[in-house]
Amino acid sequence: MSDVVNKLWGFCHTLRHDGVDYGDYIEQLTYLLFLKMADEREVHLTDEYNWQALKLQSGGDLMDHYVDTLRELAKQPGLLGEIFAQSQNRFSNPVSLKKLIGLIDEDEWTAMDVDVKGAAFEGLLEKAASEGKKEAGQYFTPRPLIESMVKLMKPDPRGKTDFTISDTSCGTGGFLVAAYEWLLRESKGAFTREEAQNIKEHTYYGQELVPRPRRLALMNMYLHGVTPRIKLGDTIYDTPGLERFDVILTNPPFGTKGANQAPERDDFTIETSNKQLNFIQHIIAVLKPGGRAAIVLPDNVLFEDKAAEVFEILMQD
Repeated sequence: MSDVVNKLWGFCHTLRHDGVDYGDYIEQLTYLLFLKMADEREVHLTDEYNWQALKLQSGGDLMDHYVDTLRELAKQPGLLGEIFAQSQNRFSNPVSLKKLIGLIDEDEWTAMDVDVKGAAFEGLLEKAASEGKKEAGQYFTPRPLIESMVKLMKPDPRGKTDFTISDTSCGTGGFLVAAYEWLLRESKGAFTREEAQNIKEHTYYGQELVPRPRRLALMNMYLHGVTPRIKLGDTIYDTPGLERFDVILTNPPFGTKGANQAPERDDFTIETSNKQLNFIQHIIAVLKPGGRAAIVLPDNVLFEDKAAEVFEILMQD
């Protein structure tokens, strides 16, 4: 995967001369990767707007067809339309777009033994972070950590019609994808028709503050045949809905950005502006009775003001 990321990152430098910044480049890349992987998996999008149709175009016709593809897919019903909602072309040079399509077409992405789009996206974000944009790393959770947490938690919805799994700050959907892939391995895909429908349509939930990673999470799950319910919004400052969850797996964003005031939440016992402590309170509030959670926290959260009070509630409840 690192070779693929380096190749894609190298092209990012070329695009900067065309006025495409790294964030826009990564977003356009995910649209194209999605179209390519859907083609590899023989997922039907539309007859006219798909990877094979896009590959045939060049010059001004390519730009027009790419714009039309984004617009038409955004009009599709259900999750596909949600994935491409408000998508826009950021390329100004059809030669650059054609070159990126060629780069993506060189590899068979679905044959790689990784969550490709998440890994490519996160790898590019890591590179951007290392060049001084530290906030870009906020979406990245190492894959081995995700898989270890899922293996320990065993989020198994089989035989339970209302079993729900959530990531309260889901980023690109790594925990949700890993939870579903764990289930497929454990069950060897042996579900009744009713069970399969329930698992794919009513089990996986999430929330994400930033539109780009949320879009990626939707893409990731769509390519796995799963329809998640991932809200766009601020997990700790917005009042939560009525959903309660059996399992929560999450790595909330570290740092203090945007956390300069305590949330006005009736379901929070301790008033604090600390982001991590508020995520703990939120998770306690939205777990079902008997629910379980695994959460990544920085060790310094133990020494924050109000930490002792929050952890006392955690131990009691």
